[in-house]
Amino acid sequence: MTGRTLIRGGLVITASDEIHADVLIEDGRIAALAASGTPAAEAWNAERVIDATGKYVIPGGVDAHTHMELPFGGTFASDTFETGTRAAAWGGTTTIVDFAVQSVGHSLREGLDAWHAKAEGNCAIDYGFHMIVSDVNQETLKEMDLLVEEGVTSFKQFMAYPGVFYSDDGQILRAMQRSAENGGLIMMHAENGIAIDVLVEQALARGETDPRYHGEVRKALLEAEATHRAIKLAQVAGAPLYVVHVSAMEAVAELARARDEGLPVFGETCPQYLFLSTDNLAEPDFEGSKYVCSTPLRPKEHQAKLWQGLRTNDLQVVSTDHCPFCFVGQKELGRGDFSKIPNGLPGVENRMDLLHQAVVDGHISRRRWIEIACATPARMFGMYPKKGTIAPGADADVVIYDPHAEQIVSAETHHMNVDYSAYEGKRLTGRVETVLSRGELVITEREYTGHAGHGVYTPRSTCQYLN
Repeated sequence: MTGRTLIRGGLVITASDEIHADVLIEDGRIAALAASGTPAAEAWNAERVIDATGKYVIPGGVDAHTHMELPFGGTFASDTFETGTRAAAWGGTTTIVDFAVQSVGHSLREGLDAWHAKAEGNCAIDYGFHMIVSDVNQETLKEMDLLVEEGVTSFKQFMAYPGVFYSDDGQILRAMQRSAENGGLIMMHAENGIAIDVLVEQALARGETDPRYHGEVRKALLEAEATHRAIKLAQVAGAPLYVVHVSAMEAVAELARARDEGLPVFGETCPQYLFLSTDNLAEPDFEGSKYVCSTPLRPKEHQAKLWQGLRTNDLQVVSTDHCPFCFVGQKELGRGDFSKIPNGLPGVENRMDLLHQAVVDGHISRRRWIEIACATPARMFGMYPKKGTIAPGADADVVIYDPHAEQIVSAETHHMNVDYSAYEGKRLTGRVETVLSRGELVITEREYTGHAGHGVYTPRSTCQYLN
């Protein structure tokens, strides 16, 4: 769409500024900002004018950790790229970075091509890919260089899930050494999967089969140990490290220590660790299975340390790890054996609202909200300032946000393709009203006006967050 759109009278919030400004959009990009009511702003006209008086005007969210259509445990995540990106837009997210999967015995290229095929023509918003590296060998290492050149600049490895995604320390070190040379960023699922498997086996042998035991065997100490080990391996390789879905205070402490030593080590947490706990895993009648994810939910006292980490910048990003499985027919695969419950929670639609609630509750500032949800993920994964901010030249990914609207989160009203909400019944203040993706209206005053295929693949440059 050509033509001009003018957003008038809102409070523009970025990671660095808050200003009452009008925003002019032309040809899918931000053309200019001017303080509201000034002659410059008053002189503008446009085919479409959006009144944002009393509202926030914020960059579209960047969710750097989603799993649409992920195969896991004999089933698939229930959101397709079509349903998942539509739900993301409803929640004020305008860019996702999903994970393409290399299967053992196959090339990175095969995995990446498969994910391109799933996503192409189906997305309501823009998307990029990270690459899950499951099989480190000489060919894989060469392919990593090629992928970085074409805009897939981050690689995820797993210290968990032996027999599926697991890499040993030697494989991890080789991949880290390669990324130190090619500029890629290693993302680490840091849990000691070998030790966890022993504890799983022992728990099941004792007849401890309920969902709550999923949290008990995946011990916080084994997340901390793996985080520590990943940091040391990255230090040996001279490579930066990004630890995904940090859930335990002991793991935050490892990241903080490394950062105090000046190491290029980064951490992400997710809304489920900030708002949910082992109390949810312990819900009766197998309801706890809805909350099975890895890393697992922790006891409530961990939440304060995660919020603190976000305030002190020992944690830099909040992503969702959106990986939904329906309760009926999918989570139920693990009745009688918690280790068979597909791991993952739905959340791509809830992240921006939950983090705004954190602003209301006094955990973080408005600018920090935008920093951890938009700007830093864009910088961390090489998309800034095209994504993650409102500035001349940036893509016109813009959300009109009503900070006073009240909502109750529910599976009845959400748009994710899953039969439950992890936040069912939660009251939130703040709601997305209108969403533009590259200047096109995807959500118009709480109505979906987007379409599959608007969203385009976004190649990324290397990490822009390094010192």
